[in-house]
Amino acid sequence: MTNNHLNKLSIVIGLSVATTTAMASPQQPMSSRSFAMAGTGVAIAHPAAAGMSNPAMLAADNHNWSDDFGLILPSANARFADEEKTVDQIDDIQDTIDDVQTAINSLDQEEAQQSAGELRRQLNDFDRDVTRVDAGLGLAVAVPTETASVAFFSNANLRATARGEFDESDEQRLQAIENGALDPNFSDELQSRGSILASGVIEVGVSLARSLELENGDSLQIGFSPKYVQLRTFQYTETVSGFEDDDFDSDDSETKKSGLNFDLGAAYSFGEDKAWTAGAVVRNVIPMDLESAANHPELGEEKRKLKLHPLVTAGIAHKGDFHVLTAELDLTEKEAFGYEDDTQWLALGAEFDAFRYAQLRAGIRHNLSSNDNNDGVEERTQLTAGIGLSVFGARLDIGALFSDAEVGAAIELGAAF
Repeated sequence: MTNNHLNKLSIVIGLSVATTTAMASPQQPMSSRSFAMAGTGVAIAHPAAAGMSNPAMLAADNHNWSDDFGLILPSANARFADEEKTVDQIDDIQDTIDDVQTAINSLDQEEAQQSAGELRRQLNDFDRDVTRVDAGLGLAVAVPTETASVAFFSNANLRATARGEFDESDEQRLQAIENGALDPNFSDELQSRGSILASGVIEVGVSLARSLELENGDSLQIGFSPKYVQLRTFQYTETVSGFEDDDFDSDDSETKKSGLNFDLGAAYSFGEDKAWTAGAVVRNVIPMDLESAANHPELGEEKRKLKLHPLVTAGIAHKGDFHVLTAELDLTEKEAFGYEDDTQWLALGAEFDAFRYAQLRAGIRHNLSSNDNNDGVEERTQLTAGIGLSVFGARLDIGALFSDAEVGAAIELGAAF
């Protein structure tokens, strides 16, 4: 079931990219360079990545080594949080249900009692366990000029979570079998359940930016990214005996909503040699909401609301011939959709450069949101690292992410000159 589940997620992403060019999740899209620097980018993004981070950076100065053309083809990242192996647990539970049912049908009371005890233990361990998968793709092309800069971008990402929930009525039902009451219909009466929630946002857009020279010698960049957006949710809940993860993206489980939106960004370069840059971006200026499907209220399934509301982020960076240092803060909180935390990130990132041929990157970010009632994967402190290689304008960027809850990786091919 695990392989089928992951394959199903891959098919959903692939079909979305093929039919709409892009898909971006409620988690903010980012380049592999940004991924390796704790998700920062508002004050440091290269032109090709400006549509993901801050459209104003499309017109910013990048030491003249990537100011003429930028390409991302493609950028991919994945993150995995599966400490409890929830979907695997459902496989094991279904096997034990079959064992209990077989023992009852053959009137093997001792085996039925032992298997019922094992099933009760499995269901208790299964309660509130969560598995989460993130997978993403990105494409972009940028052409900066002295008068005006333009870029086309698309982003693809899907977040899916699977969660287990133990129903207390099953405790009594299984204890009765352990005490010798063999119920031939017990498997149809089990109420413990598994749920899959998936959410995504389809995005295709263009970024426009311009740099203005100020009288004091500093420069101001402004950017605008109009885009097409489609929200998607998938919600599937079923008892453990009938759970099939292949059904999570059926038409009955999916909801959609489309519309136009836009991002606004600004960047201010100042100081000696304009080594300092302060940036700010407002993503998704027009609020968009979408309710999920809830086809099984009798199993406790409730509608959830996917919210794509304005997200304001500010950052500052210092760059030199051989380094970039940056700090970034979300000024607004992003509300969780599934079994996860609300997020409001404070991030620090660094990049050390070796004559434009190689880059070493690292970062750390911490979630400032209060999540005392968290019922899924915790989002606290994440560490990131990565490398970049550049040869004759071609680029390869690799990133990695580590935390108490998850691991992740990113890779990107592109060009800049």
